[in-house]
Amino acid sequence: MKKILAFSGSYSQDSINHKLAEYAGGLMNNVDMSIINLSDYEAPFYSKEVESENGIPSSIKALRLLFNNADGFILSTPEYNGSIPAGLKNTLDWVSRMEGKIFQDKPVLLMATSPGARGGLSVLNHLSAVMPFWGAKLVGPFSLPKFGENFIDGEMNSEFKNELNKMLEGLNSSVYA
Repeated sequence: MKKILAFSGSYSQDSINHKLAEYAGGLMNNVDMSIINLSDYEAPFYSKEVESENGIPSSIKALRLLFNNADGFILSTPEYNGSIPAGLKNTLDWVSRMEGKIFQDKPVLLMATSPGARGGLSVLNHLSAVMPFWGAKLVGPFSLPKFGENFIDGEMNSEFKNELNKMLEGLNSSVYA
C-alpha cells in the first residue's frame, strides 16, 4: 500500500490549513495516510554557521525519514503576507540540507485555504513556481476560499469537495503510476 504524508505549513494549534490537510487525507482510499504537525519537528533558524556548529537537528532527520518513506504528499499552507510562512520555509531549508531533493520527484497535492475570498492564491502561485526545484511533481493547486463559509461542521461545500476529489484522484494515480 502506498504511503501519503499530509501536513500543513502552519504552526498554529488551530490551523484551518491543518484541518484542510486532515480532511483531504480522510478522503483518500487505498493508501497508508500519515498526518503530521510540523511543530513536532523543531528546527532553529537555518544558517550555515548553525549547521556547521550543531549539525542537522535530530527532529529534521526524523522528518526527512518520513519524507523518504512517503510515496506522495498533501501540503496545505496558509499565506503570510502573500508568501510562504517562515516556519515552513525554514523547515524545508533544513530538509534540503540532507541528501536528495526535498520531495524527491514525488507527487505533491498543494493546497491552501483562508478566511478570505482568494483562498491563499498568492502562496499557491509562489509555491507552484518553486516546488518543482525542490523535487515536487505538482498535483493541483487547490484553493478553498472563505473557509468559514465553505467548511462547516467538518464538511466541505459540495462544489469544492468535487474539485478536491478530482485532485485527490490525480494524486492517487500519480503515486500508483
